[in-house]
Formats: sequence, C-alpha cells, structure tokens
Amino acid sequence: MFLGQTHSQLKQSNRLSLPLNWRKLISGGIYLTQGFDQNLLILTEETFHEIFQRISSLNLADPLVRLLSRMFLGRAIFLELDSRGTISLPANLMKYADLDNELVIVGQGDYLEIWSPGQWDMQQAQINDAQANSQRFSTFIIATR
Repeated sequence: MFLGQTHSQLKQSNRLSLPLNWRKLISGGIYLTQGFDQNLLILTEETFHEIFQRISSLNLADPLVRLLSRMFLGRAIFLELDSRGTISLPANLMKYADLDNELVIVGQGDYLEIWSPGQWDMQQAQINDAQANSQRFSTFIIATR
C-alpha cells in the first residue's frame, strides 16, 4: 500500500526516482496520467486496468463520460522503471501539474499523487482545517467495523 509523502527533486531529463519502499510495490511498469486536482497520478498496472474497466463500462453517449475518458485515458502513458527505479515525466503532464524541479509525492493507498510544492501547500491548508473537515466529512460513513 502506498502511504505517506516525500519531497523529491527531478534529475536530468525530468527523471523522477521513486523511493525504494514504493518501488517494491510495483511489478512491471506504471501508468502516469493527469489527476483531478492539477496533479499527476501514478498507478500500478492492476489499478489502472481496474479504473479503465469502470470508465469503459459507462455510457459513451454521455458527454461527461467522454470528457473523463479523454482526461484520464487520453493523457495516460505507460512507463517502465529503469534499473535505478526512475521514470521520465513527459513535458505535457509536467506543464499541466505546474511541476518544476521540486515536487511532492503522496501515497493514496492504491496509487501515488505527484504535486508541485505550491499546489500541495494549498491542499495542506485544506487538510489542516479541522473545523471545516468536521463539516466536510460529516456525511461520510467511516467505520472500523
């Protein structure tokens, strides 16, 4: 499971080195695509194919389904980690997520998110607002049993 967060810097040619503890969870390659919040998503093959199945089962006649498909699938790329556990981030996805040399990688269980430090700071401000979170999440049913 991808948990926690780490700050990282890109190497030459926009190469990102994934931490060893996360690399161990990846067999084969990964899919990289546009996220929903001006971020990028790193998905294992299994997770990507599960989401693909769900998207492809939606009504293609619905314009929102087509938009979701274009956003998620049309911007996706399959990447294999090299021997050092690095991947090269494409320029178009870096531009979308406003990425430069520094970035933040955040574990989300089945996938990872890549954020620019500025965008992540804005997310942190929302995450740290305990009073607002009480109201935001009050209708969710979160149970341990």
